[in-house]
Amino acid sequence: MVAVARHGGFRVAARELDMSSSALSHAVAALEARLGVRLFNRTTRSVALSAEGEQFVTEVAPALAAIRAAMERIDEHRAEPAGVLRLNLTLGAARMILTPLVFEYMRRYPQVAVDMVTEAAMVDIVGQGFDAGVRLAEFVPPDMIAVPITRPIRSIVVGSPAYFAGRKRPRTPADLAQHRCIRRRLGSGTIYLWEFEKRGEAIAVDAPGPLTLDEEDLMLQAALAGQGLACLSDIATAEAIAAGLLLPVLEDWSPEYPGLCLYYPSRRNIPARLRAFIDLVRQKAS
Repeated sequence: MVAVARHGGFRVAARELDMSSSALSHAVAALEARLGVRLFNRTTRSVALSAEGEQFVTEVAPALAAIRAAMERIDEHRAEPAGVLRLNLTLGAARMILTPLVFEYMRRYPQVAVDMVTEAAMVDIVGQGFDAGVRLAEFVPPDMIAVPITRPIRSIVVGSPAYFAGRKRPRTPADLAQHRCIRRRLGSGTIYLWEFEKRGEAIAVDAPGPLTLDEEDLMLQAALAGQGLACLSDIATAEAIAAGLLLPVLEDWSPEYPGLCLYYPSRRNIPARLRAFIDLVRQKAS
């Protein structure tokens, strides 16, 4: 019931609890019948707690938290991590850590299942039932513990040889006004302003262009296809640049940012499955 209230629906809550939506709906209905009150107001579009439901959740939440903490304390004493490790991250981050971290983690700890949910927008990982999240360091909430996964990342503007045929390469950020740029939509819904820095001078440019995308790999593919200039991480573009498929420009204006981080809530008792993943991240980063 608490999961349904947190997610505002049965489908996502059922996925978190590893059960079917119909089974969860029947379980809530059975609880309502036992209590003799309606805990949720249901419509075709939404599920929301009733007044009685809000009171019930408020009163049982501390007990459930205590039970969860007790289970995590017991979990710490397992000889072998087990259960489900739930991670929330962007699609680009998922591609970056899948082979070096997740596959290795699953090889080392076969009793742990990994559930990765990719989305551009930041979510409340605690409220949504995740063990940890993966984001660029600058986006990690200040109340979380962050563990670096990658080295610092440089932001680089790139274009294909076909795109530059017959075009002058930009020498300053102001020259981007004369180019087709592949715009990036952030998880918040806003358009990313391309950021540049040189000798202490910082500039943010609303790069013009007819194509807007919200995922780095799609932007990379568009740049490779000659659709325009893209502002991407040096990690995402390294192979294409080395192969001559993309050409970097404005390199002396390219700023550096802290890289990807694994982040999780500050708490005394960390589940063994998460502790093992944290140790692997630190081992790979060292």
